[in-house]
Amino acid sequence: MVFFFRFLLLKSKIQSDVQRPVEAKKENEPRQTKTFGDSVFEVQNVPVMESVLDVLSIIGKHKEITIRGKGESISYTVTVALIITEKMLKGNSKIHKITVDSEPVRELGQVKSNIEIILKKI
Repeated sequence: MVFFFRFLLLKSKIQSDVQRPVEAKKENEPRQTKTFGDSVFEVQNVPVMESVLDVLSIIGKHKEITIRGKGESISYTVTVALIITEKMLKGNSKIHKITVDSEPVRELGQVKSNIEIILKKI
């Protein structure tokens, strides 16, 4: 009798494992922030406040900074620009120019969007 219940328990466990799709474990992707030249900053897969602090250090040295974002990092780029102009340097900075563009991705046959926001210190 005990053997029968163990068999049923094992059978139900095996069936539940078979029914669940196996998900590939994603390794933690490295956080990347790129700086091009003196006053160009590209946001890629980093926490927003880390990017804000990096941009603040650059805008402290220069009167103007260009923040770039591609694909999924566009929302982070806009958030960084808004935090700087509305919270950190309110009244002391402004968004000078916003450029939205796209480029084709040949392998996938899709289009990847880009944004470029120019901030000026007043």
